[in-house]
Amino acid sequence: MAAHTVTERVLIPGEAGNIEILVDTPRSPPCGIAVIAHPHPLQGGSAGHKVPHVLAKTLVARGYLAARPNFRGVGASEGEHDAGNGETVDTVAVVSHMRQAYPGLPLVLAGFSFGAFVMARAAQSLRASGVECPHLILAGTPWGTVEAQRSYETPPVPSTTLAIHGEKDERVTLAAVFDWARPQGLPVVVVPDANHFFTGKLGALERVVGAYLDHLPDPVAAA
Repeated sequence: MAAHTVTERVLIPGEAGNIEILVDTPRSPPCGIAVIAHPHPLQGGSAGHKVPHVLAKTLVARGYLAARPNFRGVGASEGEHDAGNGETVDTVAVVSHMRQAYPGLPLVLAGFSFGAFVMARAAQSLRASGVECPHLILAGTPWGTVEAQRSYETPPVPSTTLAIHGEKDERVTLAAVFDWARPQGLPVVVVPDANHFFTGKLGALERVVGAYLDHLPDPVAAA
């Protein structure tokens, strides 16, 4: 498997100013591109958070070029937190930028916590514009009212999405994520004894994501 050589920080223009992206590049020519969204910025989330980092590491090890944008107001990304609306617009912009920079490569989208909410919305927006996004990896996906009384209406996702959740998630209960997944008939992979941040369970998270990637069909580039 390929290992990444360097993490590069790049800036691209966005609706509210520059968007900072951490880009991890595999040693060999990439087999695909991945965009990974981080947890809530008002709760300390950033592209450098351990869960997005593990997701990027797992993807890069399988030959993907992994892009981790910082949401508005985080790192060198400009603008202010926008409760998921502006973040969705920016994520779509990052996906478009990466697809233009690496044309013809298949796409994987991933997100953790607030980032899972944003990525599900971004995938919905991309599909509406004709860009199919069948391969999503969502961990700790919020649904309904969660900690601090924030409310999430995470949209449905493709049936080929990998949804992962901690058994003992203290921020988004298993019951909540099942309420989101049940109407879709979407399976949820539960990591035993894991909390919201997969503390002490990152190896299990990596194995689940790796198995999903290893069993993807032959790559077909998005139109």
